[in-house]
Amino acid sequence: LSFEKLQEMPFLHDCMREALRLCPPLILLIRKAMRDVTVKTGKNTYVIPKNDMVCVSPSVGMRLPHVFKNPDEYDPLRYAEGREEHKIPYAYMGFGGGMHSCMGQNFAYLQVKTIMSVLLREFEIERIAPEMPEIDYEAMVVGPKGDCRVRYKRRSTSAK
Repeated sequence: LSFEKLQEMPFLHDCMREALRLCPPLILLIRKAMRDVTVKTGKNTYVIPKNDMVCVSPSVGMRLPHVFKNPDEYDPLRYAEGREEHKIPYAYMGFGGGMHSCMGQNFAYLQVKTIMSVLLREFEIERIAPEMPEIDYEAMVVGPKGDCRVRYKRRSTSAK
């Protein structure tokens, strides 16, 4: 597995983006307005006064039906050419947005793609629980509530 091969996995990348859209790790992003900021949304114009705190919830914002078609469905193809719903400015905030977005996001994608590539190549993976676990919004960093059990079965060597 090489860096170049990891860059040739756009569908896996889109699967990760979609997982982050549905279950972003941070519930709230908070910023302080350093100057008066004019914001236009549709027909309305608002002014955020200097020194006011601005809160954005990726959990809410990335499930807006006027931005993401069928927002509660897991659909990695929404990032495919022709749809690209995430390209609306600040629609996708899996790692925050703008100049304060996570500086480690490229490394995070690389790291998870590496782990998932090896797991999917080496093992058959089966979810044991009948349903996906609920999302734990009470935790500092959002994750599954309770157990998220899977069964791993090593693939035969002839399948490699």
